[in-house]
Amino acid sequence: MTSWMTSLFASTQTSQLVPTDDHDSNLDNYGDERGTSYITDKRRKRNEALAEEEEARPPYLHSMLAGAIGGTSGDLLMHPIDTIKTRQQGDPNLPPKYTSFTSSGSTIIRQEGIRRGLYSGVAPAFLGSFPGTLIFFGTYEYSKRSLIDAGVHHSLAYLASGFFADLAASVVYVPSEVLKTRLQLQGRHNNPFFSSGYNYRSTMHAARMIVRYEGPSALFYGYKATLWRDLPFSALQFTFYEWVHKWAKEHVGSRDIGLGWEILTGATSGGVAGVATCPLDVVKTRIQTQVNPLKEVTNPTPANRNLRQRPLGSVPAAASTDTKSLSQPNPSKRFISTSSPNTSLPKPGAIKLDTPSVLTGLKVIYQTEGFAGLFRGVGPRLVWTSVQSGIMLVSYQFFLRQMEI
Repeated sequence: MTSWMTSLFASTQTSQLVPTDDHDSNLDNYGDERGTSYITDKRRKRNEALAEEEEARPPYLHSMLAGAIGGTSGDLLMHPIDTIKTRQQGDPNLPPKYTSFTSSGSTIIRQEGIRRGLYSGVAPAFLGSFPGTLIFFGTYEYSKRSLIDAGVHHSLAYLASGFFADLAASVVYVPSEVLKTRLQLQGRHNNPFFSSGYNYRSTMHAARMIVRYEGPSALFYGYKATLWRDLPFSALQFTFYEWVHKWAKEHVGSRDIGLGWEILTGATSGGVAGVATCPLDVVKTRIQTQVNPLKEVTNPTPANRNLRQRPLGSVPAAASTDTKSLSQPNPSKRFISTSSPNTSLPKPGAIKLDTPSVLTGLKVIYQTEGFAGLFRGVGPRLVWTSVQSGIMLVSYQFFLRQMEI
């Protein structure tokens, strides 16, 4: 009886243990299969993503040329708006001649025409825009691919690449923009309709006069404030663009998302980045549009008195030795917009920012004008950045596809 019970217990124990072992083995096998399937699926998705990334990598030359053509197209199409904003920001006359956007545009067209009025300064704009965007897109693509291949998260790679690209291009576009904005403000040579303080005969004449009487560093006026605004803008713009463009391709199910989606993705990325960096644009405008008065001449010779009465750009060679007696800053250092047109005009009676520091400027504006002061002109900036970004990025994708054919 005892042996029977023992054998029964043993068999029962065995019968209980065996299924348990089989069950555990099955669970282990199921877990292994599920884990292997998960890893395989993850590798497959990663390989597909890498293949898609590699497929979407055009030759560097194609990216650079398509970007240069697209960027230049956007800048040239938006140049008249740029000219109007420059006249509004840099008008030294009191009361100012150019007030509202529409009246300023109609006045320029009626008095100066389209070619010499709205498109004044277009030569340096083109000479700076094409090589500038060529460098930008070349640097952006190289940085993006290098960072992604090194294992950096895509979003961080997009952000850093946009930052590096604008920094590299700024060496070209800032000097050209200084020339462009002065010629835009001036209009035609010996302009009888508007006294801007500048009177250059051509782009080359402007460059020679600036370097001769103000020094080569004058071509980089407002450089620091420009970088404070444009580096974050470009970084955010291309990060948003990569995100939205990738989502659009997944939504459509094709690399070719169509013109409508191209316009939407390009305009959205520029608009969002423009709004996000509006406080920096406000500070940059306030710093660069302040007029620094000319201090008294230490040696008021007849040549110096004559010099003070002449517009910049028409200084006679005979007076060049006497110009050293003019202390800095001088009227030529009236900072106006560089890079892209500022879309924020200082509020009438707003406190002057007696500082070149962007951070201090942000603090002063917030303390004196509140949060709304930091986003003054956000509407026009949203429109400007959306349209310009849409034109540039749509043109970029179009010419990129044409080069692949």
